[in-house]
Amino acid sequence: MSKAEKFDVAIIGAGPAGIMAAIESVKLGLSVALVERNPALGKKLLLTGNGRCNITNAEFDLKKLVKNYNNGEFLFHAFSTFGPKETISFFEKIGIETKVENNKRVFPLDFKAEGVLKILNKYLANNNVHIFLDSETTGVNLRGKKINSLVLRGPEGNFNIVAEKYILATGGKSYPQTGSDGSGYALAEKVGHTVVKTRPALASIKLKEPWVKDLQGISLEEIKISVFQKRPLLKEYGEIIFTHFGISGPAILNISGLVGDLLEKGEVKMSIDFFPLLNQEELLGGLEDVLKENISKTTKNILSIFVPERMAECLLSVAGIDKNKTANNMSKLERSALVKILKNFEITPESVLGFDLAMVTRGGVSLKEIDHKTMKSKIINNLFFAGEIIDVDGKTGGFNLQACWSTGYLAGKSAGFAFLSGKG
Repeated sequence: MSKAEKFDVAIIGAGPAGIMAAIESVKLGLSVALVERNPALGKKLLLTGNGRCNITNAEFDLKKLVKNYNNGEFLFHAFSTFGPKETISFFEKIGIETKVENNKRVFPLDFKAEGVLKILNKYLANNNVHIFLDSETTGVNLRGKKINSLVLRGPEGNFNIVAEKYILATGGKSYPQTGSDGSGYALAEKVGHTVVKTRPALASIKLKEPWVKDLQGISLEEIKISVFQKRPLLKEYGEIIFTHFGISGPAILNISGLVGDLLEKGEVKMSIDFFPLLNQEELLGGLEDVLKENISKTTKNILSIFVPERMAECLLSVAGIDKNKTANNMSKLERSALVKILKNFEITPESVLGFDLAMVTRGGVSLKEIDHKTMKSKIINNLFFAGEIIDVDGKTGGFNLQACWSTGYLAGKSAGFAFLSGKG
């Protein structure tokens, strides 16, 4: 390897965003370098969808799509250029058939992330993208408002890469064992960018209530979770799962970023509505009917008709109702209290689990410093951004991968066009 390699476009980070950026730049006939600190590409891609690779979400209404993101409006142009429809079409053209599962989640037909990565690797190789593995970017050389070269440490020692355009796609801080340890933020700050405080997102939540350990393993579907801090702030519907330390599941993951933000300001309360499709009067009527039909059964057995048995015991304990009391001995006040707790079961978040277990990062390079139409830096003339490094994060269900594909596509194409036009 020579001490200085020269390319038209150099991309730091070979996750989904970096790979897509490389594909779009090389399509324009440019020489492209893809730099990856790991010994292989796409390590984090293999974890998506629990290894099944939730490629995207088939929400084709872009106005609805951006609502699934924190700072989603920033992505509207990227989605207009390369959204879920274009993503599905792209993968099918390179040989990856897809299918849509519940909640519009899109997967490869064989549900194998390894297959997706293998085909992407093949595409890069066939199109002569120069891939530098086990190569860590340790420095950036600036000349005025332009990057002149990258300083890298590779298997054979230190070397430089010189390019006309650079794309930073290093990911965030989530799952640092994949190489996504936040080092890209330091590079961005070194060249003058602002990094909005980073926090874990799409993570489980630890609860203060000691009884939560007794509910470990209980899963509830089609419930409503509300988040409060002096006033109602957010509602989320879906599935939750209790753990030995707190609560998880898709509905919890989706609100964890906001809960983390709020906990920095003070105490947060959450409320579970076990029957969001019924109001209190309707639920009370249903409970009264069950009580009349089972007058000799205990409150524990009655409530176990509505929720899992261990959940029933917990709810009765919190409501202060004797679990061994028979239905015909329940007072009107107790019946109302039971309905109230089924509609408004309060829990108290203590913390959001850390980056080691979080799926994505909240925060990142400030959107004020990035052109949403090109992903180009507003500070460095020949720098572009793509993927999780920017201050956007989405819900679970393929949304974060879609943001990577879209911003990677836009950054790669924009950097390529800027090179060909001689701008920047």
